Amino acid sequence: MADRITSWHANPSKPKFTPPPGAVDAHCHVFGPMAEFPFSPKAKYLPEDAGPDMLFALRDHLGFEKNVIVQASCHGTDNSATLHAIAASEGKARGVAVVDPAISEDDLAALHLGGIRGIRFNFLKRLVDDAPKDKFLEVASRLPKGWHVVIYFEADILEELRPFMDAIPVPIVVDHMGRPDVTQGPDGPDMKAFRRFLDSRDDIWFKPTCPDRLDAIKEGGKGDPWDNFAAAVAPLVADYPARCIWGTDWPHPNMQDEIPDDGHLVDMIPRIAPTAELQQALLVDNPHRLYWADLSANSRVTAG
Repeated sequence: MADRITSWHANPSKPKFTPPPGAVDAHCHVFGPMAEFPFSPKAKYLPEDAGPDMLFALRDHLGFEKNVIVQASCHGTDNSATLHAIAASEGKARGVAVVDPAISEDDLAALHLGGIRGIRFNFLKRLVDDAPKDKFLEVASRLPKGWHVVIYFEADILEELRPFMDAIPVPIVVDHMGRPDVTQGPDGPDMKAFRRFLDSRDDIWFKPTCPDRLDAIKEGGKGDPWDNFAAAVAPLVADYPARCIWGTDWPHPNMQDEIPDDGHLVDMIPRIAPTAELQQALLVDNPHRLYWADLSANSRVTAG
C-alpha cells in the first residue's frame, strides 16, 4: 500500500457563519490512531492518524456542539475507533457503524449502547469490493429500534439501486445526496432523479454536503467557493427542510489532492440554508431527531 496520506487542512479558518446553539456536525470520521486501532487489511487508502482529540478541537473551533461519527471505510467492519471516539465525547457524539451482515443481535445491542444509531452501506466501487444487497436487507430488518441505514452511492447507479432501497424497512439517509453532478444545476437530470427518489418515501433523508467533492475543479466544477454546489443544492434544502442533516466530512477521506478549508465549508451553510429556520432544522432539530432520541436498545424493528 502507498505511504500514509493527509487529507485535512492543518489550519482551517474561523468561519464567518456562527452555527446556532446545539448545532451538530452530522457527518465526520476518525482515523485510528493506527497504533491502537489498526486499519483494515482491505483498506483502499492509508491515512495519517486523525483521532477524537483532533475532531473535537475542530468541532469547537468551528462552533459546533456535537458530532455524528461515521465509520470510515479504512477501518472496515471493526468499529472500535468510532466507538472509542464516541466514548471520549462525553455524550456529545453518536455514530454510524459498518457491520458484517451476519452480526448478531447481541452485538447490535452492544453497538447501540456504545452510541451507534445506524449502519452504512457503501456502493462506491473504488472503496469496497463487495456490496451484497440480499445480506444488507437481512441485517436492516434486525436493527435496534430507531436506527436507520446510511447509503453512499454515485448518481449513475441511483436507478439500479432503487429496488434495493425501496425494500429497506427502516429510514434511509443518503450520503452527499448520492453525488449528483452539481454543474447541471438545480434542474439537471441528476437532481431531478434524486428528487423523484425523495418523493417515493417520506422517510428518506439526505446530507447536502461535500461541495469540495461535488464541485471540485478536477470534477469539472469551480472549486472553492463552490458556486455550482450552492446553486444546485439550496432549492433541495428549501423543499425538504425536515429531511436534511449537514456535516463537514472531516478528515475528508481521499481529498489529499484538493484539501478543503473547513471554515469555508461552514460558510457554505447560509448559502444552502439562508434562513434561521432552515439552519435550525438542518443543524439542530433534524440531527437530534435521528441521533439523540431516547430509545431502548432491546427494541427491534421488523421488516414491513
